[in-house]
Amino acid sequence: MPEKVSTRGSGAKKGPQKYQNEFAYTHNKGSKTTQKIMALPVDGLCRRCTDQVLWRKQYRKYKPLTVAKKCVSCQLKKVKKAYHVMCDGCARDKGVCAKCMESSKIVEGNNQKTSQERLKEEQELEQKLASMRERERRSYLRKLERGDIVVADVPNVGESDDDFVFSDSDDDDGLDSCESDADK
Repeated sequence: MPEKVSTRGSGAKKGPQKYQNEFAYTHNKGSKTTQKIMALPVDGLCRRCTDQVLWRKQYRKYKPLTVAKKCVSCQLKKVKKAYHVMCDGCARDKGVCAKCMESSKIVEGNNQKTSQERLKEEQELEQKLASMRERERRSYLRKLERGDIVVADVPNVGESDDDFVFSDSDDDDGLDSCESDADK
């Protein structure tokens, strides 16, 4: 049998892809599937594979597994993450990427919290916010929105917010210096 021969003669190079993705796909924000896909952790992969999977999520190309796949190392149906070819245990033991099986530096994934842990944290946050004074609550929510603080940094009840501490000595010093300039 003759081998297949390339139809592109004399090593001619292939051009760039026809349609370049110039702007990010906007997900349907109300879609439950999109929310589930975006919540899935991306861990146990090298930098290159992590970027590929994150790109798939961003442009809505990611297709999660419905049934566990067979691991290429242990031959058991233990692969539960899409685009992985090795189960987490085998990949960790061998120190390789679970997608490309290369022994490069593995990117540590975001430690995704379970829904129970998130629910518990939200309830604790609501309790602490309810016990705060209005001024402290608004200040805290503003800082949280700006990203200055993390949800875990909720001040305890009774702690005052240092951003709003006014001292009389600062005001008196400012008046004295203005009066002395005016008197001269």
